[in-house]
Amino acid sequence: MATMAILHGLSPTPIDQCRVLEIACSEGANLIPMAYAIPGSEFVGFDLARLPVERAQARIRELGLRNVRILKRDILDSCEDLGQFDYIIAHGLYAWAPADVRDRLLQLSSELLTANGIAFISYNAKPSGYMRTMVREMMLMRVEGVEDLRQQVAEGIEFLHFVAEAMPQQETYRELIEKQLQRLESRDPSITCHDELSEAFEPVHFIEFVRHCEQHGLAYLDEAVLPPPPDPGYKKEVRSYLEKASGGDFLKQEQLLDFVRMRGFRETLLVRADRKIEREFAPGVFRRLLFASQANAAPAEKPGSRVFELSSSIRMESNHPAVTALLEELGKIWPSARSFRELESMLAEKGLVLDTDGAALLIRLAVAKMIELRSWRVPVAPVISERPRASACARQEARKNGFATSLLHTRLTMEDEKALHLIQLMDGDRDRKALFKAMSTAYPDLTSEELEAGLESSLSIMQRAGILEA
Repeated sequence: MATMAILHGLSPTPIDQCRVLEIACSEGANLIPMAYAIPGSEFVGFDLARLPVERAQARIRELGLRNVRILKRDILDSCEDLGQFDYIIAHGLYAWAPADVRDRLLQLSSELLTANGIAFISYNAKPSGYMRTMVREMMLMRVEGVEDLRQQVAEGIEFLHFVAEAMPQQETYRELIEKQLQRLESRDPSITCHDELSEAFEPVHFIEFVRHCEQHGLAYLDEAVLPPPPDPGYKKEVRSYLEKASGGDFLKQEQLLDFVRMRGFRETLLVRADRKIEREFAPGVFRRLLFASQANAAPAEKPGSRVFELSSSIRMESNHPAVTALLEELGKIWPSARSFRELESMLAEKGLVLDTDGAALLIRLAVAKMIELRSWRVPVAPVISERPRASACARQEARKNGFATSLLHTRLTMEDEKALHLIQLMDGDRDRKALFKAMSTAYPDLTSEELEAGLESSLSIMQRAGILEA
């Protein structure tokens, strides 16, 4: 949120000394890890459901956090006592709530946002929302009278299979339903309960959402994440056509682009309407940011080139001296980051200066996921220390849920029983020898070679994931 604001020429409150509000925060799975990682900031969340709030409060007490509160509260009630916030988050609420709640969400965001504040609101969007609405109505009709939520999901999906298989192969209607089935079956049933089977499900056009925000003195900033490389918005001919078709109206152009994308979901950032937003990223803003990269470098077939790969199989080859130098330097220090000022002289020697072309190159690297742009220094361990310490928040999550949220605010799934046991031992009191001894006691059937290899592999994975504290 802060990074996107900086790119657009704004001055958001520094991450390490801000106030954050999350509306409909459930049990604090998003908010609590942030509070742990950023002890100098204050975090507040509220939710209508009593049990999730009680679970969140118990988790906060266990971690001993003093900078986060999670309350049971109705969004329709007064919230003046909470004060104002630099960042407001509402994920999974706007498109899944009745009209009065949607309006109150935007009203509350306007009331509680500081002058330089940023609000994040996610919602289902049209035109893809039309397809999800069709599938939702089919499922709801089939499971009418079924009370068990998981049974609703199972029987609803079963009915969609029946409908699809009743159609001839290559039938467009069948292909549309099968695509929706792929999405539904690839995720946890609880998400389908929240989305397709909720009491309210109101996808909106982007332009409709923005107009609603404007009624409450809020303006569209950008999306929380830059579109990925396949996005049609990067095609020159697409942009040229849409600029002409929209008559230069930026918001209309975004809406027309959503039709091209068949977009179904947005994570929109909002600011106060009186803020001056720079739509083009000025070169100078990069001096206010930090750069990181987890790309692994390898030799390329072409002389002078290097190949850079990410764990998600994203691959890029480059012979640009500044690009290769930048990615190799950042790769050495991942998950830590460097400011542009720390990198500027090296990049200038390699031919990258911070002008319009240099800024465009940096944005292309960010879009390609080769670099991350950050607005604060995350307290991650730059190397595996003598006595590695996994964050207490990550250890707590791993013990209860089988995954861990990193200090980078990403999730590391931990399906291996040995890794789950190891992370509980990593409280900063044990060195490698003590960790090895504890693991050999817990798993006596493993050889010393297997234990040592597993220990080093797990430590490396956790360090690169940002689980280990500095």
